[in-house]
Amino acid sequence: MIHYQLRCSAEHSFDGWFKDSANFEQQAKRGLLECPICGTAKVDRALMSPSVPKKGRPMRNEIVPMPQAVPEPTPEPAPMAVQAPALPAHMRAVLQRMRAEIEEKCDYVGDDFADEARRIHHGESDARGIYGETTAEDAESLAEEGIDVTRIPWVPRADG
Repeated sequence: MIHYQLRCSAEHSFDGWFKDSANFEQQAKRGLLECPICGTAKVDRALMSPSVPKKGRPMRNEIVPMPQAVPEPTPEPAPMAVQAPALPAHMRAVLQRMRAEIEEKCDYVGDDFADEARRIHHGESDARGIYGETTAEDAESLAEEGIDVTRIPWVPRADG
């Protein structure tokens, strides 16, 4: 994997990870890269400083063996509710665009998601994009059956 600092035509900076430099070039040429802040597909690599280790220190992505230690067992913490930090505005905007695209192009099947995904997989229903709700156990079962599903953070609509 290769890490690039990217910049859009509106001068927004963001990170990108790619298989190699050719993969970046292919995605950029096909217009598959998008600024998470403004949504433009005019994205290019920004100037980056090289990663040069200080004398005696390993490179950032070099594997360094860690000393083996047996951790002491810790008591199981009591369950508690945790409030997640607020999403940055650009991340929320990306998730809102993704939600709008899913709602526009896929069928909502509600709680019947796992069953409908299986029917589609086995050719018993028309092949199409669907979305809905399912339990973690059902999602794991679908994955074990070779049915490709993805969990997506569902944020409130941009217009509501």
